[in-house]
Amino acid sequence: MMTPCPSFLLYLFAAGIALIYGCGQSEYRSASGECCPMCTIGMVVLRDCVGDYSTACKPCSKGTFMNEPNGLAKCFPCKTCSDEQGLYVSRPCSTINNAVCEVMDGYYCADFSEMKCTFAVKHTECHEGEEIKVPGTKTSDTVCHPCPEGFYSPLGVNCTRWTDCSVKDKVMEKEGSSVKDVQCKPKSRRRDGLIATAILQFCFLFFCFFVYHFFIYKI
Repeated sequence: MMTPCPSFLLYLFAAGIALIYGCGQSEYRSASGECCPMCTIGMVVLRDCVGDYSTACKPCSKGTFMNEPNGLAKCFPCKTCSDEQGLYVSRPCSTINNAVCEVMDGYYCADFSEMKCTFAVKHTECHEGEEIKVPGTKTSDTVCHPCPEGFYSPLGVNCTRWTDCSVKDKVMEKEGSSVKDVQCKPKSRRRDGLIATAILQFCFLFFCFFVYHFFIYKI
């Protein structure tokens, strides 16, 4: 009568222990119920262990990664970071680490997943007649605020006080608005011109009067 070989007995014993107590911390249970050694990071299972043969592993292909010991048959797909998402790659994907995306300048994160940004949106641009009250950041949008009375903002960035025409020795020609400054014009010179004309006329009449009397008395 033939007796079972020692290796086969060990296999049965190990399988029985695995069924009773479960697999070890660095092992996984195969489809056949055997506890097999896990593959290291950057690799996944090519073939499960069988008898005296240990687990056969294969490296992750380009565009995939595995960042933990495992008993999986496929690597995880790398994360993509695109302009359409408002993201850029700050750390490329490798076989042992996923890609890390960061929010582009001028954008803020609109969707977080597992403490990471998955989608970003461009900061709001303030309209004419408004100013930036709180600038946008990587995590929050821009806050706009309308200009108060007496101020204007043609570009939606800062509110500027209307020009004081009197400081420039001028008068207001057209009142300002929230998007346009007041329009100034020089003060009217009509009165000064009338006074000058009157003086010239007086001088001319005085000259004529003087000449007239000069000739009368001389005759």
